[in-house]
Amino acid sequence: MAERIIIFDTTLRDGEQSPGASLSAGEKLEIARQLARLKVDVIEAGFPASSPGDFEGVRLIAQKVKGPVIAGLARCIRKDIDSAAEALKPAKRRRIHVFLATSAVHRKYKLKKAKQEILKLAVESVKYARKFADDVEFSPEDASRTEPEYLCRVVQAVISAGATVVNIPDTVGYATTIEFGQLIKRIKSRVPNIKKVILSIHCHNDLGLATANTLAAIENGARQVECTVNGIGERAGNASLEEIVMILKTRKDFFKFRTGVKTEEIIKTSRLVSTLTGIHIQPNKAIVGDNAFRHEAGIHQDGMLKEKTTYEIMSPETIGLKESKLVLGKHSGRHAFKKRLLDLGYELSEKDLVKAFDRFKRLADKKKEIYDEDLTAIIEDEISVVPETFKLLYIHTTSGTQTVPTATVRLEKRGKVIQDAACGDGPVDAAYKTIDRITGLGAKLIDYSLRAVTSGKDALGEVTVKIRKGERTITGRGTSTDIIEASAKAYVNAVNKLVVKK
Repeated sequence: MAERIIIFDTTLRDGEQSPGASLSAGEKLEIARQLARLKVDVIEAGFPASSPGDFEGVRLIAQKVKGPVIAGLARCIRKDIDSAAEALKPAKRRRIHVFLATSAVHRKYKLKKAKQEILKLAVESVKYARKFADDVEFSPEDASRTEPEYLCRVVQAVISAGATVVNIPDTVGYATTIEFGQLIKRIKSRVPNIKKVILSIHCHNDLGLATANTLAAIENGARQVECTVNGIGERAGNASLEEIVMILKTRKDFFKFRTGVKTEEIIKTSRLVSTLTGIHIQPNKAIVGDNAFRHEAGIHQDGMLKEKTTYEIMSPETIGLKESKLVLGKHSGRHAFKKRLLDLGYELSEKDLVKAFDRFKRLADKKKEIYDEDLTAIIEDEISVVPETFKLLYIHTTSGTQTVPTATVRLEKRGKVIQDAACGDGPVDAAYKTIDRITGLGAKLIDYSLRAVTSGKDALGEVTVKIRKGERTITGRGTSTDIIEASAKAYVNAVNKLVVKK
């Protein structure tokens, strides 16, 4: 069986450090419960000593969430460790995670301590933490910029002091993939007691390499990965949980590792974290972005309709989505258009399909995305049983606070093009008066209504009118992203119905 990779989720600690992502204790508990349903192995619930709110959040999760190990972060300071120990006390499975910077730049400017002082402090802190928990993790902060020989000395010393997990952080996302893989390999070969602990990594995404560096570390011996949902975290964020898990699942032929994560809970977890932190997910984000399982290009859609694996290397169901989506837009082909119409219950003749597809393409040039309601409007608008005695070819209006509203309309009647213009109280009134001049029917407008068929600034507008001629009342309907055009089309539609009845 494939070797197991431990998933250490730090969404509630490092992830919450994203600017503006502060969570209440109750919100932290809600996310932690979902992380338990996702079946992560470890939940780093927070940094108890950092604030009373964080202490309460960790304590609440330790008390209420069962299943995963609950971890709390602490600096190598006794009061921090005491705070973490107290907050974690209710947890059945708990871990104290202590950290101390080891790189030259941190030693000189932040800690102002020599190598030997840091080594001693790290050992003392691990020993002290072991008094409160059997599971203690140590992180040499900024490990990727620490002198390798010194880093190995620190790792060996904290293992001897009782650490059960040693985490190697690429704290500022500085390492390249080859460098980071080689660092893990060096630690595995140079530290004599390394087999006594779980070797972990924690990668940041400052250069966009967090996921790649994590995979390189796994290949070179790391068996725990620290990551966050949606990749949130300090600065450019952390290695993304969903990316790592789905890479290992999708490419198990290459990596030959597995996780215990219930992947069907991924999308639900992602959206919960996004909602509660207020951090939106970019549409093209791998795995969980809105576009991750959406296809617009006609060639892609044609391939998807024939065989999904042509353009999907994993199924949306594996992360908790119902299905992938063929997005209708200006790049879509007739095959996908016809399939969507059939799904909506419209089976058109070839002639009507050509007509509807042409209208769809013209609309798609104006809108970013075509919705099902748009398609219904197109079918009802274009595929009409009413003969088109008059066909709208062109409309141009002018209006403004210091301008007399005027409309120029061009209609076609049985192959003959007729054009006229008129003024009115507004652009719609001017258009209707012009149409009356061309048709000569002189109907009376008794009702006019406008609604948006779909949402957004580029929504398709639907106009419905009622006209009366003698004792006959006729309803007309028209749609367009331009409400003046929709108004004219609705009026012409009603006029055509009137001509047929007359």
